[in-house]
Amino acid sequence: MVQYEFKLPDIGEGVAEGEILKWLVKEGDAVKEDQSLVEVMTDKVNVQIPSPKNGTIARTLVKEGEVVKVGQGILVIEVEGGSEPIPAPVQAKAHAAPSSQVQTFQTQASVDRVLATPATRKLARERGVDITQVRGTGPGGRVTDEDVKGTGQVSFEVPHATGEERVPLRGVRKAIAERLAKSIHTTAQVTHVDEADVTELVLLREAFKGSAEKRGVKLTFLPLIIKAVIPALKEFPYVNSSLDEKAGEIVLKKDYNLGVAVETEQGLLVPVIRDADRKDIFELSAELERLAAKARSGELGLEEVHGSTFTITNLGSVGGLFATPIVNYPEVAILGVHKITKRPVVRDGKIEARDMMYFSLSFDHRVIDGAYAARFLNRIIDTVQDPKKLLSEIL
Repeated sequence: MVQYEFKLPDIGEGVAEGEILKWLVKEGDAVKEDQSLVEVMTDKVNVQIPSPKNGTIARTLVKEGEVVKVGQGILVIEVEGGSEPIPAPVQAKAHAAPSSQVQTFQTQASVDRVLATPATRKLARERGVDITQVRGTGPGGRVTDEDVKGTGQVSFEVPHATGEERVPLRGVRKAIAERLAKSIHTTAQVTHVDEADVTELVLLREAFKGSAEKRGVKLTFLPLIIKAVIPALKEFPYVNSSLDEKAGEIVLKKDYNLGVAVETEQGLLVPVIRDADRKDIFELSAELERLAAKARSGELGLEEVHGSTFTITNLGSVGGLFATPIVNYPEVAILGVHKITKRPVVRDGKIEARDMMYFSLSFDHRVIDGAYAARFLNRIIDTVQDPKKLLSEIL
């Protein structure tokens, strides 16, 4: 038997690193070629990495939550024959660890050997109890909550410890934090807000709902809004662009690939509708449903989250007056779509109840000036308020 060091492979799409989300195997497990070994997150997409060989897991080299580079060793597999032994430095490094690190490892190992539920372990930590010193009275010597409470080793910090819970910043949440922080710290962001009378839009959706149902899709307002956004992007091309800072150039995109923010249990994901300008409202509806379902089930591929040129985030179903969305860097603008509310407005000197909606456009002021952004949003509003113009985009 020889040891084979398996390195994080090139996942594609220019990915340079990934976060180890979950090991699907443990030391001592027999594995077969193409069996999934580990779940890795990159650019908010989870990918399962398969085994390149048959063998036995000798040891893992990185922990869950660690970020590793492409080409970095992540585990060791014992395989029959071959001539690919693992380099020795991994073991040497372990022996060279400072004594404090070795002791910490041994202490953690002792804790892990104690029979206790996660809730009991948490209770012990909150009370300042060394669970390795507690005599378990449960089945098989398991330490129970009562055993922990009966030790009398209550920490004076308990009132403070019980007032908070620490959750690791990992996975999608960590990726979101890094991407949004980069956007805020890189771009000069401004938000322009306006409102639209969408009474005619509401009626138009009702008129097309039956046709959508016959095609097996649910028609929401978003496909209609997308159809109003496309001509505005064509008329104001700097909104559909990115800034190449190294080259000192603004890159005007000729494709209209729209990112659409989707709320999931893991966090906000932005799958991409490619060539949105070539799809009708029914095709857009089907694509939105497909991508949203894949986002929520964690099945999006890298190609489905890359390459957007402009993003729309829809907060209408949640509520609120309006928000200031953060630009999906390296794009230069993002459109926030908000709830539709019936309220009184003045039309031709008379007060009428109309369906009104707020739009908020956040943009990078380095590329787009305020007047340009306002005219872009005016173009969208002009289209959604005029059913004839919207129909010309739909049909």
